Amino acid sequence: MPLDHLPPQARPREKLLARGPQALVDAELLALLLRTGTRERSVLQLAQALLDDFGGWAGLLKASVADLGRIKGIGPAKRAEIAAVLEIARRSLLQQLAEAPVFDAPDAVRQFLRLKLGGLTHEVFAVLFLDAQHRLIAMEEMFRGTLTQTSVYPREVVKRGLDLGAAAVILAHNHPSGVAEPSRADELLTQALKSALALVDMRVLDHFVVGATEVASMAERGLI
Repeated sequence: MPLDHLPPQARPREKLLARGPQALVDAELLALLLRTGTRERSVLQLAQALLDDFGGWAGLLKASVADLGRIKGIGPAKRAEIAAVLEIARRSLLQQLAEAPVFDAPDAVRQFLRLKLGGLTHEVFAVLFLDAQHRLIAMEEMFRGTLTQTSVYPREVVKRGLDLGAAAVILAHNHPSGVAEPSRADELLTQALKSALALVDMRVLDHFVVGATEVASMAERGLI
């Protein structure tokens, strides 16, 4: 059913203005962004199909412009709008981390890492470089690997930290299996990096393991 055939109180825009965005279901929120459907599907049906195809918001937030183009009815204009909104979400989290000590906003760290690394089919090792006040200087993806192996070189992390004038780091990597459970290899790697960085007075504050829906903190588990 087209949105203009719905009662006014049931239309997403009117509902949002009257009751706030929290009153809308996921498909209604996305429909507001899409604005129009296709001949075959209403905008609400198109929004639901998009969420179903990507496995909800978590998958959609990681979708590339090319990924979005696979969905019939999502043309260049809609792809650009969705990609822009997703990038705004990422940058807003980055801004929070740059403006205040990261441990003042631990949820923002987890959300950002989930957006960047969760759901990838290959392993990525990233480092958040922090200043003396533990504010974010830069987040960089330093190494990439496969499902079973990533080569991480401590000297490269040390060199980049010195280039950026970092005082501390947070390590992060994803598990393509989707399970956010630190392995023994993760523990050994963390200790190797901790020892190498200590030589140049850089602290390892945490190492996050990113799964499909969860982010595990090795510091919280006493593994740092």
